[in-house]
Amino acid sequence: MSNIYNQNLDKNRANYEPLSPLSFIKRSATLFPAWPAIVHGDMQRSWSEMYRRCVRLASALSKRGIGEGDTVAVMLPNIPEMFEVHFAVPMSGGVLNAINTRLDASTVAFILQHAEAKVLITDSEYSDVVKQALAQLDQDILVIDSEDPLWDEGEKLGEMGYEALLAEGDEDYPWQMPGDEWDAISLNYTSGTTGDPKGVVFHHRGAYLNAVNLAVTWDMGHHPRYLWTLPMFHCNGWCFPWTLAAIVGTTICLRHVREEAIYASIRTNHVTHFCGAPIVLNTLINAPDELKQGIEPGIHVMTAGAAPPAAVIEGMESLGFKIMHAYGLTETYGPMVISHWQSSWDDLSLQERCRLKARQGVHSILAEDMMVADADTLEPVPWDGDTQGEIFLRGNLTMKGYLKNPKTTDASFEGGWFHSGDIAVRHPDGYVQIKDRSKDIIISGGENISSIEIEDTLYRHPAILEAAVVAKSDAKWGEHPCAFVTLKPGEDVSAEDIINFCRAEMAHFKVPRTIIFAPLLKTSTGKVQKFKMRQMAEEYNPR
Repeated sequence: MSNIYNQNLDKNRANYEPLSPLSFIKRSATLFPAWPAIVHGDMQRSWSEMYRRCVRLASALSKRGIGEGDTVAVMLPNIPEMFEVHFAVPMSGGVLNAINTRLDASTVAFILQHAEAKVLITDSEYSDVVKQALAQLDQDILVIDSEDPLWDEGEKLGEMGYEALLAEGDEDYPWQMPGDEWDAISLNYTSGTTGDPKGVVFHHRGAYLNAVNLAVTWDMGHHPRYLWTLPMFHCNGWCFPWTLAAIVGTTICLRHVREEAIYASIRTNHVTHFCGAPIVLNTLINAPDELKQGIEPGIHVMTAGAAPPAAVIEGMESLGFKIMHAYGLTETYGPMVISHWQSSWDDLSLQERCRLKARQGVHSILAEDMMVADADTLEPVPWDGDTQGEIFLRGNLTMKGYLKNPKTTDASFEGGWFHSGDIAVRHPDGYVQIKDRSKDIIISGGENISSIEIEDTLYRHPAILEAAVVAKSDAKWGEHPCAFVTLKPGEDVSAEDIINFCRAEMAHFKVPRTIIFAPLLKTSTGKVQKFKMRQMAEEYNPR
């Protein structure tokens, strides 16, 4: 029997448009032409101005030979040019590769070579690294200099400036939506802490859906004023450039993420939302009190990138910020799992509310599906808050795959789910809580110990600024927890003091037996390099 709904209706597919966040900027420019799109110092541009500039840049790139599937790399801070390329590059048919500005020259060279970049738009602040990287390439690349009026340091390396390139373009350039929503829109490289970084390919469909997903999940409404403390090079700013176009928001640039600049911009620019890793929030909490004056309560903050200690969430909430905790990976367009608030928790104590917010949560509205399951059998674990498994994700918010790396792509999607590598439990209410990366679990005397749980306790110590916990070999127990601790300025506590504090807060077998006072080793994206710290722990032998 034929399906009556397929008869004589397929012809209407001619009205179909592939999903792409490029549709958002055209709508905003048409319906809200005068609304401020971007603020950078004293400069302000409307959505109609922003749209015209993006079209001209797309036209100029096209005239320079950029077409479907060509890579345009950028190495830029959070300045207007960085926002514009998120639209202009895909308008030309190209793929945007936003490079981490904290990387070393050899890694930048690897990315440019691996991505086969044809254009590099770069800022003079990074001229030393970029110059060294370009010297290592065996391919031609057009270099364009950004021109930030708030920055005049460093060497110009480009053939021309950004505004000169823009002048080559036409405002009536007939840019096209992608032919297929599965087409690549951007390329983001993982940090590559153990080997070459992997190139994560985003598609237009995923970028479109996550942009809308974040707006709805975070209840952003229309016309938010969003401060860029999160680098736009990181998962394309968690897709927020496209979100702001969808909801006609105002993007407020911040070239350098420092506590004084953040607090000043919040006051001056009437910020309503910003995002940041826990390390950024910890910096704001520990900033001098005079910087915190005049901050209106109720500013929305989304945090992700590492499991935030409940003490950090509590510190921000105490300052009047409203925290939403999210979880995701580069491979999932940034946040895919959200710690949704339940109204039944409203009357709990601040400490208990923050403990609940520290959980990673449930899959967001457009994220389709998530489970915590046995890593080998993919059998879901019980929702008991105790049985550990790996987080698996699937749906429209997972990457297209790793560029030129089919073997790793296939392995990461084995069994029809994306394998996160994060170990978690699922509570009876369905909320997920990460316990550790699979490689970071400490096994002591046959017991599995979560380094994150210990870190959460250490962050509650009033003298501790930062902490990280790794495994150290132990002749009796096999392994024991070793804590790296950075103290707040002016504090002076002993290892014994910290151990006793932990003994009062957790089961004794979980208490770190070794305390090392040292700065935490981090990647260029701010992630703690535990594999290096494990090596340090093994070599550490206090006298």
